Amino acid sequence: MKNKNSKIAMLAITIIAFAISSCKKHDMDDMDHGGHTMLNINYPAAYIVNGTSNNISVIKLSDNTVTETINLNGATFPHHIYLNPAKTKLAVAITATDLSGGHAGHGGATAGLKVQIIDVVTGMIDKEISLSKLPHNAIFNSAGTELWIGQMDTIQSQVLVYKTADWSLQNTINVGKGLSEVTFSNDGSMVFACNTMDGTVTLIDANTKMIHTTLAVGIDPVGAWSASNGNMYVDNEQSQTVSEISVSGMNVINTINLGFKPGYVAYHTTSGELWVSDATNGKVVYFTFTGGVWTLQGNISTGADAHAIAFNSDGTKAYVTNQGAGSVSVVDVASHTVSQTISVGSKPNGIAIKQ
Repeated sequence: MKNKNSKIAMLAITIIAFAISSCKKHDMDDMDHGGHTMLNINYPAAYIVNGTSNNISVIKLSDNTVTETINLNGATFPHHIYLNPAKTKLAVAITATDLSGGHAGHGGATAGLKVQIIDVVTGMIDKEISLSKLPHNAIFNSAGTELWIGQMDTIQSQVLVYKTADWSLQNTINVGKGLSEVTFSNDGSMVFACNTMDGTVTLIDANTKMIHTTLAVGIDPVGAWSASNGNMYVDNEQSQTVSEISVSGMNVINTINLGFKPGYVAYHTTSGELWVSDATNGKVVYFTFTGGVWTLQGNISTGADAHAIAFNSDGTKAYVTNQGAGSVSVVDVASHTVSQTISVGSKPNGIAIKQ
């Protein structure tokens, strides 16, 4: 009898242990290696990178509320963020450096530098690419088959090209000093690498990976931002100007004098307006091309250290990250007024919209 009771007790312990193990496995299946629960972002959303909160705020576009927060597996100082063409993956550059005060003279960090590839629905980190030098951003090509990453160096920077099929490195392209953003023209044919320390932009053929030319722009260029009008717009932080580059002509065709440090440039296709974030005064200013000249039309007060600008798919709203205010301003494009201010994390910078 005693032996029978012992067997029953052992069987009960085994069943309990199996149940606990199954629960733990189920919990682990619902968690990624960053330790957060699998999400279900199955709705149009804006993804906001919070530079010093070290996470991503997800804004539901239907009501402009923060619905989720994506953790970044202990990564520090995430920067700009880009969607792949299929809008299934996000690429986030982890800089391990606070770039909110400006982009010139950085690059001292030697650890924790990487790019994270994140699933847009679940928020899970699918891939981490470890890097030896600071990446200001990582961006997909127009087919989604490649990921281009800038590697900042004070002597000679590089642009790295990875195949997204297996994340293998296929090209290394030498550019100038102090590389910041790497971006594509609107048609995807040309890549623009902003050499901040050189005051130049290197133009690279997206297919052949060959350098076409390197153009002189202003002092401390950070990013060349694409537009549907066939041009690129370079924000020069120290010279407080925007350089307009013709993609087809591969030359600088205009210089817009601002009188403030620009943070970002966005072109609105329907209105033909050029929006520039005024990091100095917490505003967005907008220009129209009149009589062959970009003419200032007005400004919109958003928040301290206004930074990235993104329009929704129908162009009726603009989302502006305010690094110094920890907020995102929703701007009605037609009236040029702020309709809503959304609190997010600390020092929000990059933004990507999935619709």
